[in-house]
Parts: sequence; C-alpha cells; structure tokens
Amino acid sequence: MNDRWSRYLLALGGEPLPAALIDLDALEANAARLYAPIARAGKRARIATKSLRCPALAAKLAELGGATAIGYLTYTAAETEFYARAGVRDLVLAYPTVQPQDAGAIARANAIATAAIVVDDVNQLDVLAAAARDAGTRIPIIIDVDMSWRPFGVHVGVRRSPLREPDEVIALAMRIAEPLHFHGILGYEAQLAGLSDRNAVIRALKRGSEPAVVASRARIVDALAAAGLPPTIVNGGGTGSVDWSSTDPALTEVAVGSGFLCSHLFDDYRGLELSPAIAFALQVVRRPAPNIATCLGGGWIASGQAGADRLPIPAWPLGCALLRGEGAGEVQTPVVVPPDRDIALGDPIFFRPAKSGELAEHVAEYLFVRGDRIVDRAPTYRGLGRVFLG
Repeated sequence: MNDRWSRYLLALGGEPLPAALIDLDALEANAARLYAPIARAGKRARIATKSLRCPALAAKLAELGGATAIGYLTYTAAETEFYARAGVRDLVLAYPTVQPQDAGAIARANAIATAAIVVDDVNQLDVLAAAARDAGTRIPIIIDVDMSWRPFGVHVGVRRSPLREPDEVIALAMRIAEPLHFHGILGYEAQLAGLSDRNAVIRALKRGSEPAVVASRARIVDALAAAGLPPTIVNGGGTGSVDWSSTDPALTEVAVGSGFLCSHLFDDYRGLELSPAIAFALQVVRRPAPNIATCLGGGWIASGQAGADRLPIPAWPLGCALLRGEGAGEVQTPVVVPPDRDIALGDPIFFRPAKSGELAEHVAEYLFVRGDRIVDRAPTYRGLGRVFLG
C-alpha cells in the first residue's frame, strides 16, 4: 500500500485529532542519506535538537547514526542540562546566554557531561565563570564565528556572531580562563545550509559563498593553532549543506537536524534526496462547497520572515491545496480537495509543516508509524511539560 493517505488513514483510525506522526521508514532513509557523506569524510555528526524537540526521536537518530553521531547541538541551557541528566555525554549549546540561571544549568551539566556553550563576546564570560566556581565544575567554551559572505560589502547570511577575523577570535579565546576553557569554534554557513535552491539568484549566491566560507574557516583554525590554541572541535554546516560541508577540511563535525524529518522547506534543495517523515492530521469538520473541505485548526506557522512558504501545506491526499484567500487559520483551514477523493466529515487531511521542530510545540506526542500501523508513541517537550524556549 503506497498511497500515504490510505496508509495513514489506517494507522490513525480511532486516534483523536489533531495528531502528529513520524514515518519511520522515511526517517530511517533520511538518516542514512544524511549520515553517509559525513561518515565518508571521516567527520562526526552533531544532532540539532531544536529540529526534533522529542527525546525519544533524538535518541533513535543517535542510534541510527552509530559511531558517526557524536552528540547533540542544543538550543537552551535548560534543555542542555535536561539531556545531560538523561545520559547524553557530549553537548554543545549553540546560542549564548547571560542569564545567571542559564549559566548555573550549564555548570551543573558539566558535573556529569561535557556541555560546551557558545560565546561571541567577552561580556558573556563572567556569568559563566561565576556559575562554574559555584558548582565546582569547568565549562568548555566554543567561540561562534560569523560565516556570512560579504561580496562588495553586501551581507549574505544570518546575523549571529560579530566575530569574523582571526585576530578577533584569538583575542576572545585568550580571555577564556579557569574555570572556563577554550574548546573550539562554531561557524554556521546559513546562506548555504538554510537557503533552498529555488531560483538561479540563490544558487549563484551559494556558489559564490562556498570558497569564501572555506577560506575564512581555514584562516581562523590555522591562526588559533599558531597561537597555541588549537580547537578541539570545529562545528559547522547543516542539513542543506551536508554534502558540501562534509568536504571542508577544517570541520571536525557537521550539524544535522531538520532534514531527518524533511519538512517542506527542504523540497527545493537540489541534490538532496529526502522523504517527508513528519506530518500532522486535522479533522474535516465542514464541506462548504463540493471541492472544499474545512479542517479544524491548522494555523501552525513556521518562524522566520513571514510568507507563504512558512505555512503548512496539505499533502495527503495528493492534489490538495490551501485557499489563497485564507491560508492556514488558528481555528479553521479550508482546503481545496481533489474530486476523485471521497472525503467525509471526520476524516483527516495530512499536512506537512514548513519547519521540523516547531510542530512539537503544538502536540503532546508523536505517533511513530511504520506502514499502516502505529508502532510507538513518544512525548514531545510539550508532552513532558517542558518549555525550553518562550
């Protein structure tokens, strides 16, 4: 039975809606595809938890990665401590913080794991050092480096670290003192990993940026080594650039996350063969016209610059589409349905989210589906009563 709508209908028969599912066959195929170039290059993969937000799902992907999966890339201090207490021993918090309670969480995590944290400003160090002294631990520090491209003075990339030049990175690394210690660098080439190939302009920008990123990262790594500060880890990349980033000699590890689930923003990446592995089901509650089925809820919009690409899309049955005048609404979402599908009140329509991790903030559990059966259930952070951001 290859029709996803038919399979998912059978799997979710009797389940309360809305519901969210993880297709295990697709997940496993995506994991094999994403881990392969990293393993071939002799590097390690670090799993980005913000794209999952479900401990059982992260653990499954770590298992699928085997020796290639080194640990987790987290997004808040509380989440980092949570995973340290759950037994994950190699953690990197990819975003800085100056909150004392966050610094305390990182300090406590380092009593039982290696839990590094990213910084990009000397003023972020004092609160971490104080927390480490209070906890009697040492905190590994990773310096975030700007990997944006600046052709003709134009900024191409995201706004993260202010540090670009080797001397800036070395100056900050030399300010890191006990009970903190310099551990490595992180440089996210968002203009490569986070942009699809949907038009020729973007493809040209990505091609132009690649040599600049390689050169910038090499200069910084070489300068640190010459200054007697060789980085233990050099993290970069992301799902959208996994093939290319794996070939960068400077990197020791590549971050991967969203592509495991293949939300629909990945549909326009060239050369990245992934299968949708995450979906949510909404019940049809109205039929206002013969070709329209109105679902209850559905306005789960992805973060980022507002636009149609941030909306979920009705994916199954095939041929469905949002109404351009309404989109996806908080309490109702009208869907244009194909005439050859007999969709009754109460039936589900299955949607793909634009981004992978944010769906977990709306549901208490993921249903793990294989074929046409639910084979397991896993609580999301929300289902565990955890709010790690917000």
